[in-house]
Amino acid sequence: MTDNAAYLPNEPSAHSRQMTGTIRRALRKRELKGARIEAGLAAGRSQERSLPAILWAAVFVLFAAALAMRSHTDIFAAYPQSWTVPFSDVINAFMDWFVPTFKPMFRLVNAALTWPMEGLQTFLNWLPWPIAVSLIGLITYRSSGWRLSAFSVAVLLYILAIGYWSESMNTLSLVLLSVPLAIVIGLAAGILASKWPWAAAVTRPALDVMQTFPTFAYLIPILFLFGFGPVVGLIASIIFAVPPMVRNVMLGLERVPTELLEAGRACGATNRQLLFLVELPSALPTILVGVNQSTMASLSMVIIASVIGGTADIGWEVLSTLIKAQFGQSVVAGAIIVAIAIIMDRATAGFAESQRWNSRPGLAWRSYAAVTAGVCGSTALIVLLFPGLREFPLVPQLNPAPILNAAIGYITVEMQYLLDGLKNTVSFFFLLPLRMGMENIVRPSTWGTSLTPGVILLFWAAVLLCCCLAQRLAGWSLAAAVFVLGGVYYYGLIGLPWPAVIAMVTLLAFQAGGKRLAAGALVAMLFILIAGVWKEAMMSVYLCGAATLVSFTVGSSLGVIASQNDRFSAFIRPIADTLQTIPLFVFLIPVIMFFQVGDFSALLAIIMYAIVPSMRYTEFGIRNVSADAIEAGRALGCTRLQILRDIQIPMALPEIMMGVNQTIMFSLSMLVVSALVGTKDLGQLVYVALAAGDVGKGMIAGASMSAIAILTDRIIHSFAQKKRDQLSGSPAAARKLEEADAP
Repeated sequence: MTDNAAYLPNEPSAHSRQMTGTIRRALRKRELKGARIEAGLAAGRSQERSLPAILWAAVFVLFAAALAMRSHTDIFAAYPQSWTVPFSDVINAFMDWFVPTFKPMFRLVNAALTWPMEGLQTFLNWLPWPIAVSLIGLITYRSSGWRLSAFSVAVLLYILAIGYWSESMNTLSLVLLSVPLAIVIGLAAGILASKWPWAAAVTRPALDVMQTFPTFAYLIPILFLFGFGPVVGLIASIIFAVPPMVRNVMLGLERVPTELLEAGRACGATNRQLLFLVELPSALPTILVGVNQSTMASLSMVIIASVIGGTADIGWEVLSTLIKAQFGQSVVAGAIIVAIAIIMDRATAGFAESQRWNSRPGLAWRSYAAVTAGVCGSTALIVLLFPGLREFPLVPQLNPAPILNAAIGYITVEMQYLLDGLKNTVSFFFLLPLRMGMENIVRPSTWGTSLTPGVILLFWAAVLLCCCLAQRLAGWSLAAAVFVLGGVYYYGLIGLPWPAVIAMVTLLAFQAGGKRLAAGALVAMLFILIAGVWKEAMMSVYLCGAATLVSFTVGSSLGVIASQNDRFSAFIRPIADTLQTIPLFVFLIPVIMFFQVGDFSALLAIIMYAIVPSMRYTEFGIRNVSADAIEAGRALGCTRLQILRDIQIPMALPEIMMGVNQTIMFSLSMLVVSALVGTKDLGQLVYVALAAGDVGKGMIAGASMSAIAILTDRIIHSFAQKKRDQLSGSPAAARKLEEADAP
């Protein structure tokens, strides 16, 4: 990590002296009481002492009572089927009326979008490859410089060499058509939501649903309305790509300086002139970030579009090779999507940086456009003079698929004993207890012992010891969380009484965001319960919880290392890019070949996708800790480890918590894909509904997944906001800090 001391002034600033005093008091408190805290955490711990302990005690009493009554009735363990509400039948009845009534209108939209999509595909496949390579090389050079331009040209030549040029152009046509449509829709919706409160109140929850609702769930009504074909994949891509654009437009317009608005009004500008001449230009960098994110979202949908569109593109190549269990071929095709995603990400991100607009020396935009036109025209002339250049010359195949297949085969045969040992160990000691509980799986054949009273007593003694350590380290909230985890491990998430689960989630939401969030949590949990998908929802929570626990533990550790070591950060960044952009289906192939189907394979696939946010948010949070705080720690003689442990990590907690949030979101988004390896959760219900054409069942399962995702997002976001307020130096936080430091 770069040493910031060389750039600090000789005399500490007033803020530096204030931070020095704060950290000195915190370190003195740590030495006197033996607790690892700093200023923000002291305020947080003071607040935690006022938590509604009586309510938590009541929830634990309810939990114990429901468990004690299991021998008399199973009503608390399994919600009675006769009490469920047939929401799916109501949805199906509505669709039986809606589809025949409005199908002609949607088929007209299908026809209107078919001809530009087919025309774009035809044009890109007709365009000679020298012109396409030159054009993309020039565009990427303009956005981010010669490194990205060279990488882009190398990728395009590799695509040509392995024979995937036509499929890549078909994929590119989907992105080039879906992204502009998503940008137009997102720009209009974002402006509307930023100007009218009623529109914002409708738009924000709609965006949450669009981003968390499983794609396969809403494919069923889309197929009924639009029919099978490439346009259905286009529609699905637009739905997924619109929310990032809307959010960035709203964010950009909210951040327009008030001085600019007042200056525009002083000049007599109308509301329309103010919007187009002041607000949108000022918000342009943020809006261009939305363009970047929409592009990435559209690319992530190429395989889903292939499933329902039947287009001969890269997504279909990945899917078809996956069905044949050809790992090497699927990785090669998936790597092309990764490379295209990296190129488009870097290019759009380069344009999003305001300084890039004039960063290429010596060439203004008009001059650069003229140069580009001249290069493309010259290339076209050369192609006309030498028609053989339209076809890429034959070169030795650079396809690594056979090597990858051979490597997978060798590992599967020669290391099967080790793979089975790893699978069985994780399953018996981690997954199965979380799912079914120790009381149901501890056997001499699995654990080497029986669940005797002595073993039970030893387990709960260990849980209570961990609770005491957690309470001393961070307060009663962490102690309660440890106790709940101990209960889940002993009784299993599937076996927990549903009244106690609903009460715990509602109380947690109340602590995080107050009465409104608690009411929303109660409604969401009751909907899942009375809809008859409680068991599947708990299976989803179990699998996502296990994946989140592993992903956050490993990912945050790697993020901490990356924040302290620039070389390690540079090494791990492209790996994270690959994991985040490679098609989700590709993750399933190696785990299925190594470990067959089951929860363990699904866990590994989810971890590979969900580990990235924890790494990135942890590194980002630690690297962006105030230099004044680090200076104050050094002034007190803290070692590098003490600065990391007592200053950087505590002050980066809001960003780290957002990493937890995104890890959970990524895990939930992977559930539908992991259902292909045999999990029996909400993702499996979506697949069953898609195969049977059951709109109601698919929508209920998708709505349940969306409810879990949105509820988790709100709770973690509220806790992160509280922690951010405590560390922001607000008057309330300052008063709590003074109280915490009082003798």
